[in-house]
Amino acid sequence: MSAVVARKPERVPWLVGPRMPPKEPDYPVRMIDEGDFRVGDVLSVACPFTVTRVVRGVTWGHVSVRWPWWDIDTENEFARWNGVVALGVNSGGSFSPEAEAELFRTDPPPEQLKAGDVCRVGVPPTVVHVTDVEHHDPPLETAWLPHPTQTVTVLPRGLSYREFPDESHLDGSGYTIHPGDGIPFTFELLMRPYASLQVGDEVADAVGRAWRFGGPWDWTAFDGEPAGAGPAWPLVLLTRAGTPCSVEDAEAVAASTATGSHQETIRDWMALTEASPTP
Repeated sequence: MSAVVARKPERVPWLVGPRMPPKEPDYPVRMIDEGDFRVGDVLSVACPFTVTRVVRGVTWGHVSVRWPWWDIDTENEFARWNGVVALGVNSGGSFSPEAEAELFRTDPPPEQLKAGDVCRVGVPPTVVHVTDVEHHDPPLETAWLPHPTQTVTVLPRGLSYREFPDESHLDGSGYTIHPGDGIPFTFELLMRPYASLQVGDEVADAVGRAWRFGGPWDWTAFDGEPAGAGPAWPLVLLTRAGTPCSVEDAEAVAASTATGSHQETIRDWMALTEASPTP
């Protein structure tokens, strides 16, 4: 998706295709708020389908619609936006990497739309995994309001990190959304690997190796040896934020790693995402 501006301040490449995702199976879930995302999270994301109007039918691979959720930033001195968003459209039965990563859909499908038609745009419940999280302080300067305060990069189930060229708008990591930017996303957390740990935690594993936790797929062994199969469970939390950990935190880590293994966690995650862990 790209906002139609006189001078584009940033790329917002949301593409829309006629292919609707399969019905998602039922998972045990909990709702997640807009500020609580971590790399490795497996989410079900959705956005209610909202009525809007088509400005231009499919032309050069895009259908243009009035975007129902953003306001124009009339005080932006560097870019102008007219309230229209161009949604990319799959054609010819082939699906580009960008289109495969797309979340938004139109109803009716874009090939059935022409200028002046009323349609709906939204996101059906879709399983994704988080590949990157960025916070913006101050907010990003865009030609629309509200200005984004965070960027969360995700990939739909079946797609893995680095399947896209760096020079593309996906930047090798996936599809970006800006929770809290006015689009009424809802997020259900399906899985959070190593939920009891925080980035920077130092732990000892069952065979006596010490590790730094940089994320569920980012483990650094203090002995300088290759990570191999990862830390052996159960884990003992040693420090948090550079200081000795509390008894409560240590108990939480011990309890959460008392059964299972690092490799089992990876297998469970891959079963949900049908993807490879983010390197």
